Amino acid sequence: MADEHDTIDALLDEQRTFPPTAAFKEQALVADTSLYDEARRDDEGFWARQAADLVTWHSDWHTICEWELPFSKWFVGGTLNVSENCLDRHVAAGRGETVAFHWEGEPGDTRTITYADLLTEVQQFANVLKGLGVGKGDRVNIYLPMIPEAAVAMLACARIGAPHSVVFGGFSAQSLTDRINDAEAKVLITADGGYRRGEVFPLKPAADEAIADCPTIEHVVVVRRGGNDVDMVAGRDHWYHELMDGASADCPAEPMDSEQLLFLLYTSGTTGKPKGIMHTSGGYLTHVAYTHKYVFDLQPDDVYWCTADVGWITGHSYIVYGPLANGATQVMYEGVPNYPDNDRFWAIIEKYGVTKFYTAPTAIRTFMKWGAKEPAKHDLSSLKVLGTVGEPINPEAWIWYHTNIGGGRCPIVDTWWQTETGGMMISPLPGCTTTKPGSATFPLPGVSAEVVDDEARPVLHGGGYLTLTRPWPGMLRGIWGDPQRYQDTYWSRFEGRYFAGDGCKLDDDGYLWLLGRVDDVMNVSGHRISTAEVESALVSHPSVAEAAVVGANDDTTGQAIIAYVTLRGGLDASIDDLRTHVAHEIGAIAKPKTIYFTPDLPKTRSGKIMRRLLRDVAEGRNLGDTTTLADASVVNELQRRAAEVPTED
Repeated sequence: MADEHDTIDALLDEQRTFPPTAAFKEQALVADTSLYDEARRDDEGFWARQAADLVTWHSDWHTICEWELPFSKWFVGGTLNVSENCLDRHVAAGRGETVAFHWEGEPGDTRTITYADLLTEVQQFANVLKGLGVGKGDRVNIYLPMIPEAAVAMLACARIGAPHSVVFGGFSAQSLTDRINDAEAKVLITADGGYRRGEVFPLKPAADEAIADCPTIEHVVVVRRGGNDVDMVAGRDHWYHELMDGASADCPAEPMDSEQLLFLLYTSGTTGKPKGIMHTSGGYLTHVAYTHKYVFDLQPDDVYWCTADVGWITGHSYIVYGPLANGATQVMYEGVPNYPDNDRFWAIIEKYGVTKFYTAPTAIRTFMKWGAKEPAKHDLSSLKVLGTVGEPINPEAWIWYHTNIGGGRCPIVDTWWQTETGGMMISPLPGCTTTKPGSATFPLPGVSAEVVDDEARPVLHGGGYLTLTRPWPGMLRGIWGDPQRYQDTYWSRFEGRYFAGDGCKLDDDGYLWLLGRVDDVMNVSGHRISTAEVESALVSHPSVAEAAVVGANDDTTGQAIIAYVTLRGGLDASIDDLRTHVAHEIGAIAKPKTIYFTPDLPKTRSGKIMRRLLRDVAEGRNLGDTTTLADASVVNELQRRAAEVPTED
């Protein structure tokens, strides 16, 4: 056991529990501990069964896992094609008319795309790429809005063995330049523009600016979506629709080695040299198909909707590869949740009869701010399972989600995983796990996780560092072009353990509670306090919709807790009220020294709060890079308020 303050103080104590209902258990894919028991007996054998059951192989593997720490290979010797697994086999099985995507554009235009439709378009675009000189091993960059062509491009690359690197459409030209140059990409796929908040945001001009410094780009393919004017460079730039008009719809899927590089994905928020996370084919596809099927209790009549963007790992794993490998019917939406009104998500759920819904805690807290009246306008009775992804969810947001979106009847799967893990690692299984609001519960079958202290000793109760102790099929295979950086970043802190920087605590029942990045842990008078726990305490106040907490330098306590709070519409609270509330919830040591009230928080376009900027505001520094913010004016308003608000004693 760790001594007091060796790791991270565990302050919140959530006692509410939510077992699965008898009705849900009766129809669930997993309603007992059988999967856990199987994986505990033989984790490699367990993963091999998932690979055999969920993936179609051209040739069998001879070795389940080769593990030379920190490098792993899975299903060695086996061959498959990821695109074929996501498309051809469903069509061959007579499910070609099953809807793959109900796509809805932000202006309200729609497309219904069947698996047969998608297969045709993917084969055509694979031939387009071949015609542009793209072959096996060549890298292709994708810089698109949330339109079906994004999935088409990814699957076409997978079909011919060309690793793709998707860059979120909200990233700047410089970010795109860095990622293209690091991957030495040959082709860029982009669009004229896309829709966001009722207006077209241009992409092609940013792409043009980016590739001015990218000598490896030979061709640019442009999808017409926004209708905005763009410059087309003769010989280099090509309209997607024109290339597709002359493309054959016959492009057989080529068998690929299980360890064939499927994609590079660059971690967000990287400073300096971009960090290209490498994911391969057989192990990754097995992992995402397995977790998507069982975590969402996927049933034949489900309509599944993940609100992420394909530019992030969630979009790769749980919009494109996992759901399509499982033959799921999905919703894909282009725009923001509040256009034209704050109930757009709930209108979409009602319209398409969504049964499984996966979104971020940041979005849920925004919905709280807008009020329960918005979902109440719509019939959400089709929903059966709710999911969260991206960061720890505070208990009050969990309860709000359960009550107002799930009608008190839907299990919530709070999932922990990372770009690096490829797929979900810690999550409830909705038919057999009793959940606690705010806890991701337990490692999934086949996953080995352990909380340790500073000396790598197991923590049996309380706070510490989350580590993974065994290889898993979806794990990253390294950092593109920099194996030493891979070793240093993920494997050097605790010998023989994967550690990517998250704090975690174990409660009396063995439940795991993610505490966020250890970089965000505050050291207050010798107490190491998680920002996530203080934020949860603040949001548990009935007037608070959202909160962000940072530690700022303090001459007396080392660091002082600084809080930024957004109130629910029409409600009020004082600084004293909130400080007293935090003290009551988790102790006086966690009371914020200063609280700023703000109508919004600085967030990236993917919804993550940029605490680095909040620390800059709290300590009066010049702000760093704000180009990835959804609304850069938010930090200016915070700076103004910081100059006006007195410090509490």
